Amino acid sequence: MPAGVCGCCGPLRPRYKRLVDNIFPEDPKDGLVKSDMEKLTFYAVSAPEKLDRIGAYLAERLSRDVVRHRYGYVFIAMEALDQLLMACHSQSIKPFVESFLHMVAKLLESREPDLQVLGTNSFVKFANIEEDTPSYHRRYDFFVSQFSAMCHSTHEDPETRTKIRVAGIKGLQGVVRKTVNDELQAIIWEPQHMDKLIPSMLFNMQEAEDSDRAGLPTTPSGRERDENPATLAESCFRELLGRAAYGNMNNAVRPVLVHLDNHHLWDPNEFAVSCFKIIMYSIQAQHSHHVIQQVLSHLDAHNKDTPRVRAGIVQVLLETVAIAAKGSIGPTVLEVFNTLLKHLRMSVDFELGDRRNSASSVSTNSRESEERIVQNAIIQTIGFFGGNLPDYQRAEVMMFIMGKVPVYGTPCHTLDTAQIGDLGTKRIQVMLLRSLIMVTSGYKAKTIASALPAPFLDPLFSISLMEDSELRQLVLEILHNLIDRHDNRAKLRGIRIIPDVSALKIKREKISKQDVSFMKKHGQQLYRHIYLGCKEEDNVHKNFELLFTALALITIELANEEVVIDLIRLAIALQDMALVNEENLSMFIRCGTMALVAAYLNFISQMIANPPFCQHVSKVIEMRNLEAPYLLPEHIFREKCTIPKSLDKENKSLFFLTNEISESLAGPSYSVDRLSVPYVPQVTVLYTVGKILHKCRQKSRDEDRLSRRKSIVDTISIQVDILSSHQPDKSQKTEEITFETLKKAIDTTGLEEQEKEKRRQVIEKFQKAPFEEIAAHCESKANLLHDRLAQIFELTIRPPPSPSGAVTVSAGHAQYQSVPVYEMKFPDLCVY
Repeated sequence: MPAGVCGCCGPLRPRYKRLVDNIFPEDPKDGLVKSDMEKLTFYAVSAPEKLDRIGAYLAERLSRDVVRHRYGYVFIAMEALDQLLMACHSQSIKPFVESFLHMVAKLLESREPDLQVLGTNSFVKFANIEEDTPSYHRRYDFFVSQFSAMCHSTHEDPETRTKIRVAGIKGLQGVVRKTVNDELQAIIWEPQHMDKLIPSMLFNMQEAEDSDRAGLPTTPSGRERDENPATLAESCFRELLGRAAYGNMNNAVRPVLVHLDNHHLWDPNEFAVSCFKIIMYSIQAQHSHHVIQQVLSHLDAHNKDTPRVRAGIVQVLLETVAIAAKGSIGPTVLEVFNTLLKHLRMSVDFELGDRRNSASSVSTNSRESEERIVQNAIIQTIGFFGGNLPDYQRAEVMMFIMGKVPVYGTPCHTLDTAQIGDLGTKRIQVMLLRSLIMVTSGYKAKTIASALPAPFLDPLFSISLMEDSELRQLVLEILHNLIDRHDNRAKLRGIRIIPDVSALKIKREKISKQDVSFMKKHGQQLYRHIYLGCKEEDNVHKNFELLFTALALITIELANEEVVIDLIRLAIALQDMALVNEENLSMFIRCGTMALVAAYLNFISQMIANPPFCQHVSKVIEMRNLEAPYLLPEHIFREKCTIPKSLDKENKSLFFLTNEISESLAGPSYSVDRLSVPYVPQVTVLYTVGKILHKCRQKSRDEDRLSRRKSIVDTISIQVDILSSHQPDKSQKTEEITFETLKKAIDTTGLEEQEKEKRRQVIEKFQKAPFEEIAAHCESKANLLHDRLAQIFELTIRPPPSPSGAVTVSAGHAQYQSVPVYEMKFPDLCVY
């Protein structure tokens, strides 16, 4: 009998086919025949080698039912497949799985939403099964593509659309669970798959956020939370990122950035911020710095975009580093600051460039305000990141930022101020100092020397050369952050006569040996900074308030007996400066300085708890209250305060007297002999030259505002009119005065000191200058040397005359016609 006849006769068909046929009822509404399904399951478990045939036959029947639209039998077939899949876990299940996945693919390819959901649910059940042995040949490319397409469903019916999207997200979640733990399925992390997975999840998360913003319900009424596409998408997104290894982070984060670009989600950037918060909280802590690097690279790639887009990226970076700052961020610390400072400079360039080039004031103001948003976002990011770093890294960041601040007398190679002019230079100085304030906030070093090292202290105090009150205020606030190690600054806020200092409950400790050494080495710098800061004509109330706080904090944190005497000498010197007025200071500055001295001496007298000293200070303050209230801070710093035209120098009862203070402090604790020595600030050459250069620049700027500004580190030449004593008609001559001339005029240490300073500058230049600048400098000298040598050779060496001796006369000069050397004949003695 032919073999084909067996297929048509029921009793002669293979047993597995008969068992499969028996599970299908006559009416599909009756559902799966459970008794026959149990028989089929027992047979499959007993004879696992038949699984592949059972799967193939079920797939054949399912394909036929799908084509004939017999969807009831399709559901029964898939239910049978699911039960067999859950019951069988032998080595022979691999071929059965292939048949199963083939049937799932058939369902996903259909256009019926119910079949797509059915196939997805079966795939999810399969994804939750842990296989004993890995699969070497199985791929899920089709499922990634199909599930991603379902996530973007645009079905007309909202309920059906939601159902398809939920199924797509569940399918992607199943793919992730099935593949990420299988080393043989690492292909899922490749860009072609991540570019489908990630945007599909973000699309559904974004749809929900847009609906919330519009006030629309995200899901139909009565739908459970686990059927919400946005919730499921976020859960799948977190799960995917949580399983990402270090080598896969780039492929996982890059599609997020691309999606945000394509959908213009940087402005506004609420969704972008929420995405990166999810990323940072989902990934492993040691991978945080990789995400930061990618955001930094993305910021570099969009450096020419609109200010709002750049500000959005910076704010995302802020949220990212805010989460990562406490953990391991690896080598990206200085890279973050370097990139942000670079974009800060670029923002200033854009703002000033638009101001110069734009003809419309409205558009210019709009552009400037948008650039200010970028700058504030950058400063906030710098400060927040630096403020959350460990102390050892924060100290490095402080030095790094300070090295970027343009300072008088120091070269600024990273921020070339010659291009942006004075306004741009000041803007950068202000913003960098503001970021330093945020970085130093809460920084409590064990010793002041570690908080204020010399490479940081010198340029910080050099900013006092700037005749700008805002810059000096920022410097004082930075000093407060670094000196105040016991949080006393809030108790000292506001310059005033404190009636009872003990009521403030100031916290202090005994000064350490390291701090004593610091004051011996750098104390004069602190005193000079405060002394010169009081003399500036543009000082306002806040300047005096910050100066008072600085003096009080130095007293609390760094004052021993010797420092107390120095501080009192400084206060008396400030009083004498205001009284003598050699520099023609305004009356407000003189009265403000006197008020500062009164407030500080009242504070220090109570801090050292010396009754005679306190009595003398109280007596002077009472006399001022009666006769000269404008010499007290409560009066002079009021908005409407009557300022006198002159100060009564003869009334000694209004002033603090050195002899009275010496008598009150007489004893073994204090060396009062030093009080009789007037305090004279050690004004450096750099300070004086800086002041002269600043005035020269101010004069040049007033004369020609349209001329190009030069950097303060360049050599400045000015023309000074002098009267000649040798000519009877007193005609005027001009003398060119350069930086070196000013330096020689001020320096009185002799030629030896000048040579040392010159050598030091040369060494410092070759240590700190960039390679390109040094190479250009050496090349220019080499070119000059070659030019001089060429001139000398031209004058001394003439070409030999030709053997014929022909001479031509041109313009009255004899010219010899030379011949090539290889054609000339030399005597035998000249030939080697």
